[in-house]
Amino acid sequence: MNPSFFSSPSHQQQTRGLSGFSIRVATSKDLTQLADILAVSFHSRQGFVEWVYPVLRLGIYEDLKNRLRSKAEHYICLVAELVTREEGIQNYRSPRLGPVAGTIEMAMRARFPWQTPSCDYPYLSNLAVHPEYRRQGIAQQLLSNCEETAREWGFSEIYLHVLENNHAARQLYYQAGYRLQQVDWHWTYWLFGQPRRLFLRKQISL
Repeated sequence: MNPSFFSSPSHQQQTRGLSGFSIRVATSKDLTQLADILAVSFHSRQGFVEWVYPVLRLGIYEDLKNRLRSKAEHYICLVAELVTREEGIQNYRSPRLGPVAGTIEMAMRARFPWQTPSCDYPYLSNLAVHPEYRRQGIAQQLLSNCEETAREWGFSEIYLHVLENNHAARQLYYQAGYRLQQVDWHWTYWLFGQPRRLFLRKQISL
């Protein structure tokens, strides 16, 4: 996978001084920012969680570090890096890379691990955008680049899970062309009233 920047020419500026963003492959230098984005996106800091939040964030950091180091053939972690505009001499405007605003991961997953040969498929996870930069097209562009990578890997389908009560994410995926494949059932959903996980699929052309 070429770690060069993916362009996002259709992205519309919505933040003062922001001229767009670039999608690139994550590196170990991004770990601190990515751990912050994932922690704030997936863990509330209310109540007891506030006390264990540093531990949760550290766990996210270490897990992601191990995945980035794995060098698996079919694994990719992308980041959306903001590009800001600065006024230069003689009113020239030059782009400057800013903070990491979002991330997504894609790897291969087996539907039935005991199958031979295994029916692996590209699976998306950990799509997260920092709260300050949401609703600017970053999540859509991260999805789009993962889909293009899945095509390069030779696949025509891509999958992900979303919680039943995550209406914002469900709307995002629906607008991006993902459709319900199945509803995952587990006794804990009924016993503890937890939201079910929806397994979504998108057909992508090769």
